[in-house]
Amino acid sequence: MSILPNKKKNKNEEAYFDYSLLFIVLFLLGFGLVMIYSASSYSALQEFGNESHYLRKQLISVILGLIAMFVVSCVPYDFWKKFYILGYILSAVLIVLVLSPLGVESHKARRWIKLPGVGFNLQPAEVSKLCMILFLAVLVCKLGRDIDGKKGFLWMLFSPLPIAVMIWQITDNLSSAIIVYGISLVMYFVANSHYKYFILIGLIGVVAVAILLFIIFKTDLITGFRAGRILAWKDPEKYSQGTGFQTLQALYAIGSGGAFGKGLGQSMQKLQFLPESQNDMIFSVICEELGLFGAFVVIFLFALLIWRMMVVANNAPDLFGGMLVVGVMAHIAIQAILNIAVVTATIPNTGISLPFISYGGSSVIFLLIEVGLVLNVAKSIRFKEG
Repeated sequence: MSILPNKKKNKNEEAYFDYSLLFIVLFLLGFGLVMIYSASSYSALQEFGNESHYLRKQLISVILGLIAMFVVSCVPYDFWKKFYILGYILSAVLIVLVLSPLGVESHKARRWIKLPGVGFNLQPAEVSKLCMILFLAVLVCKLGRDIDGKKGFLWMLFSPLPIAVMIWQITDNLSSAIIVYGISLVMYFVANSHYKYFILIGLIGVVAVAILLFIIFKTDLITGFRAGRILAWKDPEKYSQGTGFQTLQALYAIGSGGAFGKGLGQSMQKLQFLPESQNDMIFSVICEELGLFGAFVVIFLFALLIWRMMVVANNAPDLFGGMLVVGVMAHIAIQAILNIAVVTATIPNTGISLPFISYGGSSVIFLLIEVGLVLNVAKSIRFKEG
């Protein structure tokens, strides 16, 4: 994919607004609200005495996110360049604050910060994804031609590492750490015209994963929660009463949905059989209620969204704008692929939400801010009239 150089504006050119991208996002948001209510109504009624508890909280987050998206889409994207270092530092500070009295623990994980007087919990990992996209976009511009050499390789490889490691070790959120690092690799791949370093990274990654799996499956040298998840992924029925329970219930939901599903609201697995049915595992509820048809529609919409972002990136007025869009595209694509892969047991279970659809206030707000950046870059594209 190529990022086009800066283009001069003239009176014979008209501004472009990507309504297709906006409508896809709005549809995913609306569909997500419907599915959150469907997946959570029973458990919300049991836990809070209000079947729309999760729906109302998510709706507030969606409204706040849409307002933020609109504001960001109206601010020239070049404005954010000056904050790239501040964003990097802010990410690190927020992650460390999880360890302070402001840190909030939920579901045996301490990943949130309580914002006093707001009544809203912020997840620093979501802030870090946005800030990392901004930082890396500016970094690519500053590196210029050096991006193809060893200097560019080292900068793109190691600059996101501190934030990714902090997310992993401090908030115990390996999936978000993988996404942050994955964003860097995708942005580097797009900006780089040589692929020898990616072959090296790929070979090292394959060998490392192979060794890790061999040690876990054949020896007892590595144990613990994540090793248990890998073992449960290999044979979920053997661990059906423990770490394999969620994976097995998700597969039951997918299998029972058939081609066209049981009907909206008719899921059985959401009746407290499937943990996190409104969050990480909402795709399995979609499969159960709307069948493979519903699942393919969701996947198609994500593919269409990624394609629209590729169009914007390819026609961006400058390198910075193009790289911003590539970063957002990488974030959404990686997160959607990982979520669906986890739900279908293609990869070991790790907590990760489905963009725009899963329950989660911080996630949807910052995803919409990222969409606002893409829309602003799209508005900067000029096409000749006629």
